[in-house]
Amino acid sequence: MADLDPQVARELERYPVVSRAGMDPTHARRLSRERAQLVRREVEPVARISGRTVQTTRGDIRVRVYSSADSPLPGLIYLHGGGWVVGDLDGPDAFCRVLANRAMCAVVSVDYPLAPEQKFPAALEASYEVTRWVHEHAAEIGVDPDRIAVGGESAGGNIAAAIAHVARDRGGPVLGLQLLLMPVLDHAFDTMSYLENANGYGLTRAEMMWWWRQYLEGDADGARPYASPLRATDLRGLPPALIVTAEFDPLRDEGAAYATRLAAAGVPVDHRDYRGAIHGFLSMASEVEIARQAVDDIGRALKAALAGSPARANPG
Repeated sequence: MADLDPQVARELERYPVVSRAGMDPTHARRLSRERAQLVRREVEPVARISGRTVQTTRGDIRVRVYSSADSPLPGLIYLHGGGWVVGDLDGPDAFCRVLANRAMCAVVSVDYPLAPEQKFPAALEASYEVTRWVHEHAAEIGVDPDRIAVGGESAGGNIAAAIAHVARDRGGPVLGLQLLLMPVLDHAFDTMSYLENANGYGLTRAEMMWWWRQYLEGDADGARPYASPLRATDLRGLPPALIVTAEFDPLRDEGAAYATRLAAAGVPVDHRDYRGAIHGFLSMASEVEIARQAVDDIGRALKAALAGSPARANPG
């Protein structure tokens, strides 16, 4: 770990990450909740927080809306990480507050259905329906319907990227940005970053393989573009993207490859790779300077992306 950012290495030593590979999903969820309690940090106040329940074809989905001000604001639909198996509204609470304040927006955090109880495409379809609901009910939650983004971290980044494809393919809503934070983008485990960072940096190759097995009905689903956005043959017409990757993350190379392919398809892309960082490093922002810098960078970029003129119709 000599090449890790020293502050990141210290946090990894203080709070070692236990691989969930092979665990019963219930045990994995309990372990994640216990770890969240262990590393709980102070949270920022926001102007207003409200809860809603959105009815979807995949069940009733809870959302939590973080608003930085009272006027109609740009909106970000946010999907938490957790390998499609763990996570809830409380996990990304601190980060959603920071994003709302930094970007001067309303963050709509989504408690999407989890695998393996509900496998692909349940989380995607429910989250897309929530995205449509936010657009259609924007006035009720103080959101500008013409300035909506979708984003997420890790597995949430996978869902966010897939929502961008679904929204394009099904005629809306138009999205102003896809915010992809250390996203899972391909059902494959053979990139250089997977080989270099297979063990020792938090997220492991074996654990990612286990997450995917929980999410998919079978390996054939992994080839579908809505599960593996990197495998889509046509990326034209997708919304602009901000993609964040970390040097010591097994997922680094698929994020970089997606950025390259989006740019080649004419999609504006801002790709930021943070040297010395590991998967999930954004949660270390209260203790680690590189994480603080990344969170500030993300907030500024999101604010700029949604602050201008309303989103244009995506080109075909």
